Amino acid sequence: MSNRYFTEEHELFRKSFQDFLQKEVVPHVEKWEETGTIEPFIWKKFGEMGYFGLNQPEKFGGMDLDLFYTVIFLEELQKINSGGFAAAMWAHAYLAMTHLNKEASEELKEKYLTAAIKGEMIGCLCISEPFGGSDVAGMKTTAIKKGDKYIVNGSKTFITNGVYADFYVVAAKTDPEQGNKGMSIFLLDKKFKGISTSKLNKLGWRASDTAEIAFDNVEVPVENLMGEEGKGFSYIMQHFALERLIMGVNAHARSEYALDYAMGYMKEREAFGKTLDKFQALRHSVAEMTSEIAMVKEFNYSVTEKLDKGEYVVKEASMSKLLATKIADEVIYKCLQMLGGYGYMEDYPMARLFRDSRLGPIGGGTSEILKEIIAKMIIDNKEYKPAAK
Repeated sequence: MSNRYFTEEHELFRKSFQDFLQKEVVPHVEKWEETGTIEPFIWKKFGEMGYFGLNQPEKFGGMDLDLFYTVIFLEELQKINSGGFAAAMWAHAYLAMTHLNKEASEELKEKYLTAAIKGEMIGCLCISEPFGGSDVAGMKTTAIKKGDKYIVNGSKTFITNGVYADFYVVAAKTDPEQGNKGMSIFLLDKKFKGISTSKLNKLGWRASDTAEIAFDNVEVPVENLMGEEGKGFSYIMQHFALERLIMGVNAHARSEYALDYAMGYMKEREAFGKTLDKFQALRHSVAEMTSEIAMVKEFNYSVTEKLDKGEYVVKEASMSKLLATKIADEVIYKCLQMLGGYGYMEDYPMARLFRDSRLGPIGGGTSEILKEIIAKMIIDNKEYKPAAK
């Protein structure tokens, strides 16, 4: 599939990663989906193979590769039919570790980023709160400085890897009177006293651990402040572009997987003396879905190219997530319908795909929030800018 975005080296990586997933992950997926727990050994295997360090600095054990290796990582994870397992892997590598790489001190990177790349420590990003999911600026968690420590109080929810995590990248208000200008980012170790977690029961993403986390007078050394005090909101907004693009890529990949499966089924399933792929209504539906997937996929690749060159792509990434997740839900709904009663059976992949896909328009900023962000940029000429260095 070599084209302007993927080289021969990219495709060799894709094949090796596919082989790794089939050998090391697929045999365990059903158990992890059923138990809701991903066993620790797989994190270390991902680390040993370098999969957590694709875009990380070589200095800390990463490979410093372009973002199209990340695209391949995301696409292939969607094709093993466990949105929860995929989420656990990319939330560690591209949510928690992105902040750690970009904002943490050299000392924190030496201790946590190196271990995270090796798969020896698991990280999570803690932003959403029980009463303010998409309203980042309205968060209530505080980090008040007292001497050589910050005292953190509050709670976070919908945190992927929240129970598994060895460290937490936490957004909190250091100056509650300043609104989003009074927000900062901290690294908390699970060994710090006053942290408690509880696992949430979800509709989909069953294999992943999604948690509510409470912070009760947690003492955090001042050295664990990441970046500058008061710039947390800018850091979050800056990295949201990558998170939203990731969810857009995930969406086009699972759409493709669902449609490929449905077409395979249509070629074998007979009704009224002919296979389903000979019925015009179904053929035209496939034509529409294939066109939609191809359009959004090409857009996602172009946004990846811009982001890889260092361009600020908040608008484009928001568009990617908005449309790709909408299309994914619609495609998987239609593909489930094409399987008829079998689409509703857990022995077939569509039921799980249908549940897992539904989180797309919710996580990482709801579709409603994204529409308003895009509208502000287009109608009000609002400019979102990277955090000043």
